Amino acid sequence: MAEKLVIIGNGMAPGRMLEHLFEADPHRYDVTIFNAEPRVNYNRLMLSPVLSGEKTYEDIITHGDDWYATHGVTLHKSSPVTQIDRATRTVVSANGIVARYDRLVIATGSSPFIPPLPGRELDGVVTYRDLDDVDTMLRACERGGRAVVLGGGLLGLEAAAGLRQRGMEVTVLHLAPTLMERQLDPAGGYLLEKAFAARDIKVVTRASTREILGNGRVEAVRLEGGAEFPADLFVMAVGIRPSTALAKAAGLAVNRGIVVDDQLRTDDPAIHALGECAEHRGTCYGLVAPLYEMGEVLAKSLLDQPASYQGSVTSTKLKVTGIDLFSAGDFAEGEDREEIVLRDATAGVYKRLVLKNDRIIGAVLYGETADGPWFFDMLKKGTDTRPMRDTLIFGQAYQGGAPLDPMAAVAALPDDAEICGCNGVCKARITGAISGKGLTGLDEVRAHTKASASCGSCTHLVEQLLHITLGDGYNPAAVKPICPCTVYGHGDVRRLIAAKGLKSIPAVMQELQWSTSCGCARCRPALNYYLVAEWPGECEDDGQSRFINERVHANIQKDGTYSVVPRMWGGMTSAKELRAIADVADKFAIPAVKVTGGQRIDLLGVRKQDLPAVWADLNAAGMVSGAAYAKGLRTVKTCVGSDWCRFGTQDSTGLGIRLEKFMWGSWTPAKLKLAVSGCPRNCAEATCKDIGVICVDSGYDIHFAGAAGLEIKGTKVLCHADSDNEALEIIVALTQLYREQGHYLERIYKWLDRVGIDSIRAAVVDDLARRRHYFDRFVYSQRFAQVDPWEERVNGKDAHEFAAMAEFGLPVAAE
Repeated sequence: MAEKLVIIGNGMAPGRMLEHLFEADPHRYDVTIFNAEPRVNYNRLMLSPVLSGEKTYEDIITHGDDWYATHGVTLHKSSPVTQIDRATRTVVSANGIVARYDRLVIATGSSPFIPPLPGRELDGVVTYRDLDDVDTMLRACERGGRAVVLGGGLLGLEAAAGLRQRGMEVTVLHLAPTLMERQLDPAGGYLLEKAFAARDIKVVTRASTREILGNGRVEAVRLEGGAEFPADLFVMAVGIRPSTALAKAAGLAVNRGIVVDDQLRTDDPAIHALGECAEHRGTCYGLVAPLYEMGEVLAKSLLDQPASYQGSVTSTKLKVTGIDLFSAGDFAEGEDREEIVLRDATAGVYKRLVLKNDRIIGAVLYGETADGPWFFDMLKKGTDTRPMRDTLIFGQAYQGGAPLDPMAAVAALPDDAEICGCNGVCKARITGAISGKGLTGLDEVRAHTKASASCGSCTHLVEQLLHITLGDGYNPAAVKPICPCTVYGHGDVRRLIAAKGLKSIPAVMQELQWSTSCGCARCRPALNYYLVAEWPGECEDDGQSRFINERVHANIQKDGTYSVVPRMWGGMTSAKELRAIADVADKFAIPAVKVTGGQRIDLLGVRKQDLPAVWADLNAAGMVSGAAYAKGLRTVKTCVGSDWCRFGTQDSTGLGIRLEKFMWGSWTPAKLKLAVSGCPRNCAEATCKDIGVICVDSGYDIHFAGAAGLEIKGTKVLCHADSDNEALEIIVALTQLYREQGHYLERIYKWLDRVGIDSIRAAVVDDLARRRHYFDRFVYSQRFAQVDPWEERVNGKDAHEFAAMAEFGLPVAAE
């Protein structure tokens, strides 16, 4: 007599398990299935093509009614099980059906994670998990309008693509910095976002959703920060959680999922768990391949055949027509790992292999994915890649190849792309002059076009255009790259960021064909600075690409504690501020309080976890960050000037305070220190600062490019200003010119040595229109820079940076 096998759930995993079971022994079990849905088994992987209109429900049915009849399976549709009685070995459904079992398989799958957002109960708010959800979205598509999808993972992006194909305006909101961050590295995520933008799907990353708005029906979605997106449909696709309530009520061992052994048995030997609801060796799987592997093992276990599930290595493929994406294994960075990266910016191709001990452990492919199965097979088998190391990244069919052309990004620039910013010279004018006038060298190009004749930061780009136009007859001079990740120097990268409109680190690395996936500690801070400087308010300041001091807005000391330096405008303070500093020193048992050379007070020995509380107390007294850690404006040192000193010629303190309040918060290539001395006696030591002012009877002498650190340099005299307004305008324009031309970590005196004082004077002294241009650029950028980072962190930004320990519970990723 056949044993009774009861299955709770009729998804893809139990369907595949039954196929293996019936193939091996079709008569061993009398099978009964309880399905919560009112339909037969279908392929959930094909929900997205149904949503987009590429397939119908009938096209995705896996087992029709005749299949169940042929195999003698009793299928109870619309019959969710509400109780498991382990003592009597029976299950009871919501509609009163009772079935006895000898062996029970729980395959309840998972449930969509629904964030506890206000307004989630409104009509028009749906999840994306089954065919009923698809039907709801299709009805919304018939009405048209705007859809907002919460979640930039697999399901969310597939839903967005389907809704867009059905004619809706679609916006994707994603909390992480890049799409599909669990399956893709930042470079792959950037390319994916670019592809969705090409489909007229708006993607908003780093989007923290606050609430869903509407009166009875969804009307809009509001983010933290206040931004709103109109919505006639709001789709939640932020992950899944194993459905374990039934097993937990039956007394089975449950962690995140139903705990199973290598034979997929629970702690009750008569009960097995399968699929997304199961937890094996601490892991719950949300992708289909592991579920199928579990199904094969469970079929053998049910037939008492030797079988053992050892866990799965997963791969991912996005099911959106026209987007080729493949991801497998572990692609995180690590000291014991190395990577091979291929980028073809023109073709939109990105390939990355992560190796450990010469074996592939992770792969990300975008644009060309034909070799994905080959790489995945080597990953699973642990194939030694040493014999094919030099050609591995080119794929299985590689028959030879040439290195990528490092000048491809320059060659791909449009003719109207600006090459020389100082003189407004575009690519076509340079190449046209080379061809039309028979130019053969850099000096000739400078003479005829003025390109590279001013600051020189575009020199290498001009040389590359000479090479592109003349071929091997011209060889560009060697330029030291930023780091081993790239062939480009600082000047080239800055100019290409502007010319190609690049606004994120992944965009720069892809379009300029970085040889690594995510860069290194040398190039990432530089790229982040160049992006912030070129695109204020448009690019995202990536805090993780800054050094530790700039990430936590305090200076780390040799014992691991930090120093805090509040800003004192022009070196001036008050009893209130001094009292607040003393109170903070007492309250937090700060061991050292020191007056700095920049006329401020330094609190030394603050524990990292105390930083936000220290800042809160200083903020309450009206003090903000002194940026003593920053590649930016540090201090403006002053003497007392004409208000108090009998030798003072001008109000040096007033000008210093005015400069500091105007310029604070601004990032620069390296630290920037200013000083204003009220007379030529120079008590504020203005002639060894980055920018200094010596007040004289007739006005203000402006100096710059001094140094008093590892190198000792006196300043150069830039010019004379008749008024404090003119002095401020010149100093601000000078700072902006340095911001736009300086290489990252290049002090002003080194920038001067590279570009020459004549080009600087021409830009900010002699040409009033250019001076105003740089002044206005600086003023615009300050709209986004003058935010006190201490206050932001007191209010909760980047709270994880200052927590002694943090635990994060994340939903399982879904396919």
